Amino acid sequence: MSEFQGQVAVVTGAAGNVGTALCNKLAAAAASIALLDRDPDAMARVLNGLPAGANAASFAVDLLDADSVSGCIADVQKRFGRIDILANVAGGFAMGPTLDETDDATWNLMLDLNARSVFHTARAVLPLMRAGGYGRIVNVAARAALKGQGHMGPYCASKAAVMSLTESMAAETKHLDINVNCILPGTVDTPQNRAAMPDADHDTWVPPEALADVMLFLASNAARCVSGAAVPVYGRS
Repeated sequence: MSEFQGQVAVVTGAAGNVGTALCNKLAAAAASIALLDRDPDAMARVLNGLPAGANAASFAVDLLDADSVSGCIADVQKRFGRIDILANVAGGFAMGPTLDETDDATWNLMLDLNARSVFHTARAVLPLMRAGGYGRIVNVAARAALKGQGHMGPYCASKAAVMSLTESMAAETKHLDINVNCILPGTVDTPQNRAAMPDADHDTWVPPEALADVMLFLASNAARCVSGAAVPVYGRS
């Protein structure tokens, strides 16, 4: 029997490339899954592609709206009875001009998609994990969290915020059976990235399934003594 049998995982951005890969890995490991995304039709396609017999349900949510998130998590709790794992996969990326030419809309978009979404979901889920005496939170930061880069200021700042939030939550829960970690992907091999960079060596990029494998490890008992970590998953990118 899989150690994830009977556990409930919440996956944000579940209809995206990495979210879909993680949902499939969780389902194969016998976890129950709450798929969170803003696109019900895309989530339906993910649900239809899960292994036969998977215990999963989709929940449409606006991760930037605190009330939407809290209501959604309450619905997940009502449907499944518990939440053991929170995987914050949702996020976004945008290049831009130099920082002095960056507008507020671009700044707000990156901080909202990457940091505020994590804040809202963690704030809603952590009280349930505290009450249940167990939890695993895995956030998706980025290699760009480690060093600012030109024309990527808002994105780098937002992913650095995810890493800092991970460390803060880990410090706040270190005496509980709640672990909080994040991964730092390199360039991910997605159709969108291939279209944007058609001349790159795609063989060096990180498959979404590889990211899902590391996230599954961080949610497992094997990583029970790992908390507050930022795990590089660069492949050869």
